[in-house]
Amino acid sequence: MAPSGGQAAPNPPEILSPDVIAARVKSLAEEIAAANAGRNLHLLVVLRGAFVFAADLVRELHARGIEVTVDFCRVATYGDGTEPGVPAVELYHPETLTDRDVLIVEDIVDTGVALEALLEAVSSAAPRSVACAALLSKPSRRRVTVQADFTGFIVPDRFLVGYGLDYAGRYRHLPYVGSL
Repeated sequence: MAPSGGQAAPNPPEILSPDVIAARVKSLAEEIAAANAGRNLHLLVVLRGAFVFAADLVRELHARGIEVTVDFCRVATYGDGTEPGVPAVELYHPETLTDRDVLIVEDIVDTGVALEALLEAVSSAAPRSVACAALLSKPSRRRVTVQADFTGFIVPDRFLVGYGLDYAGRYRHLPYVGSL
C-alpha cells in the first residue's frame, strides 16, 4: 500500500477508534495497578511501535498511584516487510532491570517469537519479577506458547498500523489502529 506518483497514501480503514483505545488503556492501567499494588514498576518499552501506548499507559498508571520508571529496548523482526523474521533483542541498559519489577510494554504479540526472545533476554538480567502488557494480540498467528499478562485487544490476522504501529515507517501518527 505504498503511495504512487509522489501522492500521499490514503489513511487505512479504522479497526479500533481513539475512544475505544483510550478506554481500554484506562482499564488496562486499572488491572496492572491492582496486580502491582505497593510496587514501583520499571517499564521496559519496546521501540518503536509501543511508544504511543506506553506514553498513555504511564499517565494512566500514575493517575492510579503507581510509581514508574521507564527504559527502552528494541526487538527488530519486521524491517520494511510484513512478515516477521528472526528477532534481534537490544537491551540498552540491562543493569537497570536487576532486582526490579519489570513490565514490558509491547505494541503487538503476533507469532510470539519476539516476545519469547525478549522475555529470555530480560530474565537473564535477574529482575525481581517480569510481566508484559501488550496493546494487541494475534493468537491465530502464534508459533510459540507465550502471551502477555495484560492484553488490550485480541485482533484478527491483518497487518495493523496506527497508534505507534507502522508499515515501512509510515502511519505511526494515526490516533487509531487501522488495517492495510
